[in-house]
Amino acid sequence: MTNTNTLDTTATVAQCIRIIEAGADYVRLTVQGNREAENLSNIKSELRKAGFSTPLIADIHFNPAVAEKAARLVEKIRINPGNYADKRATFTKTDLTDKEYDEELERIHKRVLPLINICRQSKTVIRIGINHGSLSDRIMTRYGNSPEGMVRSAIEFIRIFRAENFNDLVVSMKSSDPRIVVESNRLLVKMMQEEGVAYPIHLGVTEAGEGEEGRIRSAAGIGALLSEGIGDTIRVSLTEDPEFEIPVAREILEFLTGSKGRVSVPVPYQSFRKRDINYRPEVITFKDGRYFNEKGEPFQGGEMLIFNYKTPPLLSERSQKKTFLSPVFAENNPVKLAIDASVLLGRYFILKQPDGICITNRGRVQGEILKDLAFSILQATEARITRNRYISCPSCGRTRFNLQEMVKKVKEATSHLTGLRIAVMGCIVNGPGEMAGADYGYVGTSDGKVNIYRGSEPVLKNISENNAVKELIRLIESDQANL
Repeated sequence: MTNTNTLDTTATVAQCIRIIEAGADYVRLTVQGNREAENLSNIKSELRKAGFSTPLIADIHFNPAVAEKAARLVEKIRINPGNYADKRATFTKTDLTDKEYDEELERIHKRVLPLINICRQSKTVIRIGINHGSLSDRIMTRYGNSPEGMVRSAIEFIRIFRAENFNDLVVSMKSSDPRIVVESNRLLVKMMQEEGVAYPIHLGVTEAGEGEEGRIRSAAGIGALLSEGIGDTIRVSLTEDPEFEIPVAREILEFLTGSKGRVSVPVPYQSFRKRDINYRPEVITFKDGRYFNEKGEPFQGGEMLIFNYKTPPLLSERSQKKTFLSPVFAENNPVKLAIDASVLLGRYFILKQPDGICITNRGRVQGEILKDLAFSILQATEARITRNRYISCPSCGRTRFNLQEMVKKVKEATSHLTGLRIAVMGCIVNGPGEMAGADYGYVGTSDGKVNIYRGSEPVLKNISENNAVKELIRLIESDQANL
């Protein structure tokens, strides 16, 4: 997805080309207003003149009229049921009787109908894009800000499109939490089967962050689903230049399939294992032919499953033994190793199955790097939190400040803290919703202005970005002093 201003044709075309040349099969662009929708024609024309035929996707929020205009110009439209025809969420309880609820669905149906007709005529695909951070008040009141709420929101729109005999659909369930990503997509498959339909599914862990943290979180969530045979397209979401996302996505696929194909033998479905709040997987290290626990003592007291990374085990859901996973890799590239290990091991810890992890490698990557990687996988899957967790969007044309730079500043300023969840978001589309899972948030509102959140509540509004990091730290320190 581009992060340029969609009104800047030259910059957007140049970035699209970099994304395409990095290996992307599609390019998505932010389209927040009529002017941006109209400029899609210029962007597409320049790309075609340059010899690029890659399909373009318009990303729409809040404005059906913009979607209707863009749908005539691109190959796919992404709309968000949480804000397309529903009102923007205020996170307040909205109790409706069954009759009132049905009337709202009928109103939404009528509002979506013009888009359906345009897309049918223009042969434009529609992606029903659900974000955990932007469900409507109507959905959240009835089903919660939950995987069920996400899937119910999608099914409502699927039924509308089916009623109009429109089936050129793609569906996505995204969250910054890999567990929510796995749970919601599994439930989506189940409910689509109950509806008698099987639309393509787009996968992604949204607001995954940057650097190794973002790569590990993305690989764990996407890899867990692809390994089960769920997913038709993927997008890795990093707070970096968008072309850097493509090699990560390619490596996830290469590791699982050896090519761009599908997983030929999906792993069997396994449910989330019920664990109490004391679930704390251990990190075991291997040195000089012996295993050691975190205290540096010889390891004992559990079953160590040693396996080649190409033949992962199927853990028993009923096993009463303490089970420690010990995959053996043969890798010289630390970035590749981090992605591959996360794809392989992420699902186990998302499902909370093992009691520990020990990564060994026959390649040049050795020592503390392997230990740190093990902790990073536990952190990304939320099996065990040992550091701050940072949620940050990749930025897009709606962002009005340097998000990449700001994420680095926030990380640096909060590096002395531990165990906090801090979100840095470029705009208000998903920002307030994702705040619900964060302790503190930093959300762009307009040029050079941000809101500082405590949980889902904006406690400081329209702060200059020059002072915002200081204000964020002041708020955190004040709260901790009052504990």
